[in-house]
Amino acid sequence: MSRPTKQIHLAAHFPGVNNTTVWSDPAAGSQIDFSSFAHLARVAERAKFDFFFLAEGLRLREQNGRIHDLDVVGRPDTFTVLAAIAAVTERLGLAGTINSTFNEPYEVARQFASLDHLSAGRAAWNVVTSWDAFTGENFRRGGYLAEQDRYERARRFLQTARELFDSWRGDEIVADKASGQFLREPRPGTFAHHDDFFDISGQFNVPRSPQGRPVIFQAGDSEAGREFAASSADAIFSRHSTFEDGQAFYADIKGRLAKFGRRPDELVVLPAATFVLGDTDAEARERAEVIRHQQVSGATAILFAEQLWNRDLSAYDPDGPVPEVDPLPGENTISKGRASVRMFDDRLDTVRRWRELSEAKKLSLREVVIEVTGRQSFIGSAATVAETINRFVQQDASDGFILVPHIVPGGLDEFADQVVPLLQERGVFRSDYTGTTLREHLGLELPG
Repeated sequence: MSRPTKQIHLAAHFPGVNNTTVWSDPAAGSQIDFSSFAHLARVAERAKFDFFFLAEGLRLREQNGRIHDLDVVGRPDTFTVLAAIAAVTERLGLAGTINSTFNEPYEVARQFASLDHLSAGRAAWNVVTSWDAFTGENFRRGGYLAEQDRYERARRFLQTARELFDSWRGDEIVADKASGQFLREPRPGTFAHHDDFFDISGQFNVPRSPQGRPVIFQAGDSEAGREFAASSADAIFSRHSTFEDGQAFYADIKGRLAKFGRRPDELVVLPAATFVLGDTDAEARERAEVIRHQQVSGATAILFAEQLWNRDLSAYDPDGPVPEVDPLPGENTISKGRASVRMFDDRLDTVRRWRELSEAKKLSLREVVIEVTGRQSFIGSAATVAETINRFVQQDASDGFILVPHIVPGGLDEFADQVVPLLQERGVFRSDYTGTTLREHLGLELPG
């Protein structure tokens, strides 16, 4: 018996300045002006996307002691941006990354409950942990937590926040003008939570919001991160965006749900993906090649290589061969605050593979960096991209995608105009919103 056709979920990611965006392109605009955020959000809503996703940058990243342009620069506060976007959109979900290592449950719960009220039920929280003392220097809790403790704090943080959200049932406000009675009971929102991380009690001062509590996202990929997502998240922001890796991750994460008493449809899997469109597949491939060279300049290639070699490579020619010098041992010493350096478990082995790739394909250092750092992209005509996205979803490599345009703010426009109508014609993507809340967009039930 054939199973029902799955509906695709789509979201728009405002990336900030990093190795995906091409901020130097003539078509690129500001990464901080509200007009840029508003444009991307309005296009996403016009295309009936599920939500707008905002990442977080808590410290300017350094390399060789200098700020560089590979990561977030000047990122405004998440809640401020999302609240402003709520005022210029009506249905689009609003997802923000907020760190559980350096914040407090009462404050975060109050902010998200407020955002859910202001947006009429469109708020989502991407719960993340911080991993390095460099970022922690900006905060009182300076990065001392080991990975296991960070995830335990995140688990307790989310548990505490949920208790705060649920401290209001939703029927406490009577507001009877005739009798003058406002509250049904004298102490709504009463809570008390005591554990090794949080020892708080009092009354939560934001009534129950339209969604009960925000949609919970999680983005970790470690064993602890997957378990945290399977036990607690409504959606997971996956980095596994190739077809085979996507299927493997999808099966793994969905397979973990049963032991937590959850159904497979209670967790939505959404990898990040870029896209490049053209009138033909060949034209799109040519355009993608140009974009990759924009994203990885010679200077950028050297910076990427330094993260692997863990040493100063500024004297090397990026259009020359891969350096023969061996990498220095140690973690995150030349490139502070970048999570990407954790991918290099064995620097010597990774350098060996870079050299073998360079020799086999006759690639310069820059060309090697371009090849090994490229995030999975959908490249082709609108018809090809629509077909590929649908294949990923129908064959359980994902439930949809969080799209990361390489140009801000107008990079999503052509996808909305060309690809979305083809998905709608296939009957796999909505032609209009059928609900008002983000939970409804994602097919998630209201919390009990």
